[in-house]
Amino acid sequence: MERKINRREKECEEKQSNSEGSEQEKEYKTSLITLNVGGYLYITQKQTLTKYPDSFLEGVINGKIMCPFDADGHYFIDRDGLLFRHILNFLRNGELLLPEGFRENQLLAQEADFFQLKVLSDAVKSRWEKEQLASRETTFLEITDSHDRSQGLRIFCNAPDFIAKIKSRIVLVSKSRLDGFPEEFSVSSNIIQFKYFIKSENGTRLVLKEDNTFVCTLETLKFEAIMMALKCGFRLLTSLDCSKGSIVHSDALHFIK
Repeated sequence: MERKINRREKECEEKQSNSEGSEQEKEYKTSLITLNVGGYLYITQKQTLTKYPDSFLEGVINGKIMCPFDADGHYFIDRDGLLFRHILNFLRNGELLLPEGFRENQLLAQEADFFQLKVLSDAVKSRWEKEQLASRETTFLEITDSHDRSQGLRIFCNAPDFIAKIKSRIVLVSKSRLDGFPEEFSVSSNIIQFKYFIKSENGTRLVLKEDNTFVCTLETLKFEAIMMALKCGFRLLTSLDCSKGSIVHSDALHFIK
């Protein structure tokens, strides 16, 4: 008799455990929400979408705002599906994190306003204003040639991206081997220093990357930097000691943009 009672108790416990497990599984499944935003499907948790009270998404999920469904029964929101990933990332992380080079601040601010996320909207607008302010700042470029063995040609620019362009333009080619910058070049985020005399092995030449024109003198390197500056929108402000009739032979060149 006691065995039968124990067995029944065990069966009841198992049923209760299975029932609780199925309830938890059911609750977990219902916590997952699929959104169709402009044709892009996003799956996330209910708690993520309802993180900010009185937002559009919180209103939709909690039934405060009527929202249509697509053919598969997913919530359909007629907004920019690509930009929505930034909205969702903000809901997940609680801060604005955008990829490098992001240029759609105005569109994202509009999306944030639609979804009634004031914190996000303010963050995007603040980022946009900072970028506009930075774009209005003057960029300086200085090319100096000391004609000295230890110094040689020096290129300074307060815009690291321009220095990176010059760096990528000039490479060291030794026969069929691509080695990058030679040791005689000193490179930082704002400065490239070309020593006047560059030691090279037999068969090693400096070569311009795009058109394979061989570089034999620092004057050629200087000319290349000047041409690149003009192509990038810099204008010549001053040139020192241009008595030889060419800016390539000047001791110092100053550009602004």
